Amino acid sequence: MSIQIGPYKLSSIALLAPMAGTSDKPFRMLCRSLGAGLTTSEMVVIQAHLLNTNKSKYRLDFAGEETPISIQIAGSEPQELALSAQKAVEFGANIIDINMGCPAKKVCNKASGSALMQDEALVKNILEAVVSAVDIPVTLKIRTGWDADNKNASVVAQIAEQSGIQMLSVHGRTKADKYNGMAEYNTIQAVVNLVGIPVIANGDITSAKKAQQVLDYTGAPGVMIGRAAQGNPWIFSEVNHYLSTGKNLDYIPIEEKKSTILKHIQQIHAFYGDFLGLRLARKHILWYATHLDKNSMRYFWPTINKITDREQQFKLFKDYLNQL
Repeated sequence: MSIQIGPYKLSSIALLAPMAGTSDKPFRMLCRSLGAGLTTSEMVVIQAHLLNTNKSKYRLDFAGEETPISIQIAGSEPQELALSAQKAVEFGANIIDINMGCPAKKVCNKASGSALMQDEALVKNILEAVVSAVDIPVTLKIRTGWDADNKNASVVAQIAEQSGIQMLSVHGRTKADKYNGMAEYNTIQAVVNLVGIPVIANGDITSAKKAQQVLDYTGAPGVMIGRAAQGNPWIFSEVNHYLSTGKNLDYIPIEEKKSTILKHIQQIHAFYGDFLGLRLARKHILWYATHLDKNSMRYFWPTINKITDREQQFKLFKDYLNQL
């Protein structure tokens, strides 16, 4: 089983979900090295007045990353998104992904993200505008609908296929669900059976076995992994191994994990600099420590969370890992 997006045949059917505050350059490169078949950038709004901000500078840096480079754009107006797509190509995009899946209030209050699914005519106009604006593949990320009584993923999927979208990712929750409750896969299964483009299953893919179960149930050609990769980027290696052999990946040595973790923290520090790097590293440290030893968090986290020196943060975390 493989996934083809335009001229790109992906190396794995386990993909990293675009996540604001998580899928930045250091994390994308790490997940790619551990077997993610595609990584997509954090959502970006590419407008002239925002291009000189630090946030845009970091989010639009793709130097040294493996192709295909997928950049996710967000917005609520067809021409605005068409221009964003063209700018994304200038920044190195090989694939444009359109965000119609984010449930965050600050996104939905601007009638973008998953809020767009409430206006199917606007969805059509946006997709056609973006596909026409660029010569590279365009993909789309959606939810099952905007609430339990309005699940219109199947309608949006047909619009997407007719508009020239080349891959669709469906999160098995509605906008109203946010990240609460359990993801459901019946809607994803229905979408897979309805359209001819690749439909990627997303939501609660927390293990290699769960990935296989979701693939079997939905008939999707691939899975997209989000929060389960936070603190556990090895999940891509585990999924790939399980799907190819039917067996769990042998235990990854703790020393190997420690080395990978410390390298990642150093890359965060180097990429963002002392001030921002230290602060953005904190959540990854929390996720890694929780993944490796939940019990130790009670004494370790309150201490390292107060550190304001990058080198001290790294040393304290290294000492913590070495005593595990």
